[in-house]
Amino acid sequence: MNTPRPVNRLRSSTPRSASSRSGRAPRVSSYLRQRPWLERIGRFVAKFVLLALLISVGWVILLKYLPVSFTPLMISRKLEASSNDQDSKLYKDWTPYEEISKEMALAVIASEDQAFPTHWGFDFDEIQDAIKENQRRKRPRGASTISQQVAKNVFLWNGRSYIRKGLEVYFTFLIELIWGKERILEVYLNVAETGPLTFGVEAASRRYYGHSAQYLTRTEAARIAAVLPNPRLFSIKKPSAYTQRRTRQIARQMRYLGGQSYLKKL
Repeated sequence: MNTPRPVNRLRSSTPRSASSRSGRAPRVSSYLRQRPWLERIGRFVAKFVLLALLISVGWVILLKYLPVSFTPLMISRKLEASSNDQDSKLYKDWTPYEEISKEMALAVIASEDQAFPTHWGFDFDEIQDAIKENQRRKRPRGASTISQQVAKNVFLWNGRSYIRKGLEVYFTFLIELIWGKERILEVYLNVAETGPLTFGVEAASRRYYGHSAQYLTRTEAARIAAVLPNPRLFSIKKPSAYTQRRTRQIARQMRYLGGQSYLKKL
């Protein structure tokens, strides 16, 4: 007598998908079919995001080769002076990296971002240190790298918000990827605010020292770097005791880094 073979119910039965069990996919699809305007909005948002990405990448590529003539901060300062019935002339003079004293390039790295040659736009060790220090400080200390400062000065408006911070991260990543270190430093040296209505180290050098940035000495370069945290409060022409002390500190850091040979790491 032949014994009937047991039926493998696990193999023969058709498994029900998670979507069919929950009914979520059909419900979502039915919901969208009943509201075609939602689908149109979704397509519009997707196209807008794609267009914004393409424009931003193209903008960054373009500015890799062209001088940065204006930044949102420059425009803001000019409008502010005009509204107060003050002279609104901007002092700026785009100068290639090769024509700027390497003492100046070294000074801003020594004072602002000593990990600049090696990081990818963000110094996470510095960020962690700043977070710990700011728990005890009345005035918060920033931890922005040179790359971050270039990203927000060139591409973004002045102010603070989560949206702006997110865009800063995005543009910092783009310029690190597309521009490279030397171009980032070149742009920084040309757009950084160095005094009242004064932008870039060439304009600062001619206005306050009477010669081109190509001939800046270590002390002169260190003094320009010393005022960068707040060039509207600190003066290159009339340095306070704090500015003079910070100038000496930056000059010492430049020596500790090994002088201009440090720039070979870029």
